[in-house]
Amino acid sequence: MSNVALRILRALASLKLTLVLIILLLAGVLIIYYTHTRFVWALAVPFIGFAINLAATVLTNPVFRRQMALLIFHLALIAIALLIAVDWLTYLKGRIEIVEGETFTGQTMSEESGPLHNRRLENLRLTNENFTVNYTNTDGRLRRTDTLNQVAWVAPDGRSGRSIIGDQEPLLLGGYRFYTTTNKGFAPIFSWRPADGSVEKIGAVHLPSFPRDYLQQKNEWKPPGSSTSVWILLQIEEEIFLRDKPSNLRVPDKHKVVVRLNDQRWELKPGDSVRLPDGVLVYKELRKWMGYDVSYNFTLPWLLASSILAVLSMVWHFWRKFAARPWNPASGNPVSGNPSSGHAN
Repeated sequence: MSNVALRILRALASLKLTLVLIILLLAGVLIIYYTHTRFVWALAVPFIGFAINLAATVLTNPVFRRQMALLIFHLALIAIALLIAVDWLTYLKGRIEIVEGETFTGQTMSEESGPLHNRRLENLRLTNENFTVNYTNTDGRLRRTDTLNQVAWVAPDGRSGRSIIGDQEPLLLGGYRFYTTTNKGFAPIFSWRPADGSVEKIGAVHLPSFPRDYLQQKNEWKPPGSSTSVWILLQIEEEIFLRDKPSNLRVPDKHKVVVRLNDQRWELKPGDSVRLPDGVLVYKELRKWMGYDVSYNFTLPWLLASSILAVLSMVWHFWRKFAARPWNPASGNPVSGNPSSGHAN
C-alpha cells in the first residue's frame, strides 16, 4: 500500500471524522423531526460515512488481523450502517383502503418513499374478498380481538393465489408487505347514470372508521364523472355488536342512506334512486372497506442477520478473552501464567 493511500485511509479512520459524522447524524435527525420533511439524505449520508470510517479503521488497524472476533464484529457494523442507509433511500410506506370485492391496482391514499425506490405497486393486484373483525363486549366496553382478511392476489410475475392476512400476518407480494389495520368501516355502493347517456359507472363512498367514529358516518362525495357533490349519511337502525358476547363487524340489515343536495334530502333503501342535475344516482348496497398499511423494506432480513452476527462475534470475543485467563476467587484477580504448570511467570 502506497504512503498516499495509507494517509488517506488513516484520515478516513480518524476519530475526528467519527465525531463529525455523529454531529451530522444528530443534525439530520433534528431537521427531519422539526421540519416534518422526509429529507432522507440527511440520515443516509452519515450512515454511509460511518461505514467508510469503520472500513478504514479495519484496514489500518493491525489488531483486527490478529483477532477474528473483532474483525467480524466490525464487518457486521459496516454492513448495518450501509443497510440502514440503503433502507432510508429505498423504503416505501403507504396507506390504502379497499372495499370488499374491489381490487387494488396501485393507487394509494397517502405515500412516502426514498429517492431511490423503484415503485412497482401498479404491477400487482390485491382483491379484498371479505374480512371478519372480532370483538368482545364486556361491561359495555368494546374490545377488538383479531382480524381475518381473505384476499386474492396476482404477483408481478403472473402467479396468483389466495391468502388470509391480519394485523400480525402480512401478505408479501412483489417485495411489498400488506398489513390490515384498525381502520375499517362501511361503504355505500352507488351506480351513476349520466344524463348525457354515457356509460353507467359504479362508485363507493368510504365512510369514517367504524366503530371508532360511529356517530360520524357521513361524507361528501362526487359521483364518478359528475360535477355535483352530494352529502351522504348512513343511519344504522340496529345494534351491530352483541352485549356480553363475542361478535364481529357486519353489514347491518336495518339501515338507510341519506342523500342531501342543498335543501333537498332523500332517504334511500337498496334499489332507490335520486335524480340529480346531471344524472341519476342509484343506491345499490352497503359493503365494508378495510384499511391497509403497505411497506417496502427489503433490507430487514439482512439487518437482522447482521445484528445477530455482531452479537455473536462479541460473545465469542469476550468468551475467548475471559476463558484465556481463569479467575482467582481468593484474590479477586485473574490468574497469571499457565494454570496447568502451577508456576507463575
